[in-house]
Amino acid sequence: MKAIGFKKSFKIEENESLIEIEKDMPKAVGLDIVVKVNAVSVNPADAKIRIRTAPDAQLETAKIMGYDAVGIVESIGEEVRNFKIGDRVFYAGDVTRDGSNAQFQAVDSRIVALAPKSLNDAQAAVMPLTSLTGYEALFDRLKVNPHEKKTILIIGGAGGVGSITTQIAKELTNLTVITTASRKETITWCKEMGADVVVNHKDLVNSVKEAGFETVDYIFNVADTKGHWDSMVELIAPFGMIASIVEFEGGVDLSMLQGKAAGFVWELMFTRSLFKMDDIARQGEILTDIANLIDCGRIKTTLTQTINGFSVESLKEAHKRVETSTSIGKLAIDYTK
Repeated sequence: MKAIGFKKSFKIEENESLIEIEKDMPKAVGLDIVVKVNAVSVNPADAKIRIRTAPDAQLETAKIMGYDAVGIVESIGEEVRNFKIGDRVFYAGDVTRDGSNAQFQAVDSRIVALAPKSLNDAQAAVMPLTSLTGYEALFDRLKVNPHEKKTILIIGGAGGVGSITTQIAKELTNLTVITTASRKETITWCKEMGADVVVNHKDLVNSVKEAGFETVDYIFNVADTKGHWDSMVELIAPFGMIASIVEFEGGVDLSMLQGKAAGFVWELMFTRSLFKMDDIARQGEILTDIANLIDCGRIKTTLTQTINGFSVESLKEAHKRVETSTSIGKLAIDYTK
């Protein structure tokens, strides 16, 4: 089968930044299923992994990325009970294994769900990674009580994670959702996603206060943890919680949260598969919930861009776009067109 990956970290414009390779077809054993991939999403994680994995030495085996996919089950392992050949599924995958930038992919069936029937392949492909991230951040990391009437500030509201987290929070909790945006088009997008209030991240503290909020109960940072640290410390309420998905170099002063007895926690949706957690199947359950919410019309796809064709050129173009950091919503590649 054809796959696309890299052996050395280059800027995306360079010839060897992504390369086409031939690989053996994966086999479905145990709890694995093999999926014929129809569409994928390209995430900032793809670009980060490409840039950081092999800056100094060449990998012996090409790294195959791709952390969102929709496709058809081609074969199933002997322990699989919840899927059959021919099922249309979606999933975010596992960073320790070959990703979805390939014609076929083996994936643990426990982190997979039936794809939403109401979405086409591209529309569905952009949903798994961000939905899992947003859902886990709200309910596993921040421990939001769905019934409490509190406030959450989502820093980075127009991106993929911010867009779906806003929708999940509005549909499954009683939180007042405040998101950040600064351009006319991103402000409009955030409101379309369901944000109650949109504030300007360029003057975050004043903008939040001018909107009528002295503090917020929860903060979810999907844009810039270190750059917004002082503002988050000032805005978080006593006993509040901050979560982030954005790693950073150097450090921050956690003791700044001590007076408020506030907490900070990381969210990484790959942790369950990375450490083979006992509750790994929870990700399949979350994706099933997300698919049901979509098919009921309660949340919608965050797709805004589609590139056609499975090729080095299409993947390079996708990486270029996600590296600009100005995208609204999510980008998909439809392999079938």
